[in-house]
Amino acid sequence: MISEFINIIEQQLLKELEIESVNPHDPIEVEVLPKPWKLVGAGNYAAVLSHPDYSGMVVKVYAPGRPGIEEEVEVYRRLGRHPAYSECFHAGSSYLILRRLSGITLYNCVLRGVPIPRQVIEDIDGALDYARSKGLNPHDVHGKNVMLKDGRGVVLDVSDFLKVEPCLMWDDLKKAYDRFYSPVFLGRMKVPGWMLTAVRKGYRYFKRK
Repeated sequence: MISEFINIIEQQLLKELEIESVNPHDPIEVEVLPKPWKLVGAGNYAAVLSHPDYSGMVVKVYAPGRPGIEEEVEVYRRLGRHPAYSECFHAGSSYLILRRLSGITLYNCVLRGVPIPRQVIEDIDGALDYARSKGLNPHDVHGKNVMLKDGRGVVLDVSDFLKVEPCLMWDDLKKAYDRFYSPVFLGRMKVPGWMLTAVRKGYRYFKRK
């Protein structure tokens, strides 16, 4: 099954797909996506795509000129199999085949008013501790990179786990959960998109100072 999927990726997808990284701080832009592929998500380095005949897997394709694929392969090698992380089945020159994780990001939970149980926070804490035990440094862990799945927490993006500089995003998110989300918003109301955008931009500005 993997060999068939690899053939479809290399003989069809990669020959027709057109993606571009216009700004390294913004999600990449997908100019051409061949059918029947679907865009699952786009990050600053790569696009994540799905094929209807291979529902249990996704393909993460790095944009031309964007680094990091070798580092991400190494992260998945160290993580091995863990319920809170995806798994890398195959690595090509510019793409990875990953086990698909389904659910809803914590960012979208807040946006849609979906309650985030404390178990999710505890699961992600445990997953990050596990990554540290493998010599990794969890980095860039925020509301769009972690997800609620069947009442449990999973980590979507591990591409920066080899970076050495400290990252406080997850600690800051937990503080916001305890101080604001849990006592005020938990299961009671949706948070408008403009408010989340303002919080995100304010957080980035504050952290740069």
